[in-house]
Amino acid sequence: MTNEDLTASELRVLVAVERRRGFSAAAAELGLTQSAVSHAVRAAERKIGTVLFRRGRTGARPTAAGAAAVGHARRILRLMDVMKAETHAASVGDTAGTIRVAAFRSAAFHLLPIVLARFARRHPKVTVDVRIVPELGRGIAGEVLDGRADLGIATLPSRVNGLVGRDLFAEPYVLAYPAGHPCPRSLPMIDWHENCSAETRTWLARQAWIPPGDIQVEDDGVVVSMVGYGLGAAIVPRLTLVDAPPKVAMEDLGEDPPMRHVGYVTTSEMLSSVVVRDLVGELRAHCAERFAAAG
Repeated sequence: MTNEDLTASELRVLVAVERRRGFSAAAAELGLTQSAVSHAVRAAERKIGTVLFRRGRTGARPTAAGAAAVGHARRILRLMDVMKAETHAASVGDTAGTIRVAAFRSAAFHLLPIVLARFARRHPKVTVDVRIVPELGRGIAGEVLDGRADLGIATLPSRVNGLVGRDLFAEPYVLAYPAGHPCPRSLPMIDWHENCSAETRTWLARQAWIPPGDIQVEDDGVVVSMVGYGLGAAIVPRLTLVDAPPKVAMEDLGEDPPMRHVGYVTTSEMLSSVVVRDLVGELRAHCAERFAAAG
């Protein structure tokens, strides 16, 4: 490791090699020669002091250190874009640019539309790029940490080093079942995968009436559709059932149901961006209004 800083061009090369999984493909993307890409990677490895990519016949794959370095590289390059946009805005008094948001499906459907409508009135020239990301594994927090998203709407706790966040609301899990069924808890269970809290997992494990899942899916929207077709019942967060079809009914899980805590996650650097702070402010205001009214 040396005291030399990586250059912006070296950062772009690292990101391109990871994304394209090879030096030749990265070179084609960046308009460089393969030797220039190889030189940039070697220079980055020398400056950092470790191997960042495993080279092989099938291309290049990041090492654990390389994956961490690429995540930082994406975030640094993104901050450079934000710096340019907000410096320009400060000079001309007109904010423009793009914010990248990652959110799980029900948040994207039922929370973000009104928030983005309000935000657009304040920042009409700012584009918001929304991607739906399953809350599995590293989930939405991982997308923010890796620099693929500026702001995440995630299930908490998503306490990851390098991220900051705050709770927005908590909602109970409920039992979704085919409307009109006389005994919903006797139905087969449709199980779906998500990053839920340890408390929720403990609660579910204590419920003797819950059978093993007969159907396994990854998306709660698919769960709702299957419940509507009478394939079984499912335990889902209440937000999932907003605007559910009439053939899907809901039953509370008792006086002390498991809860899903939802919040935002971002980096401290991105939270210094005016437009990111404004979007977070709109999100917090809407959740406070909505869930205060619901309560």
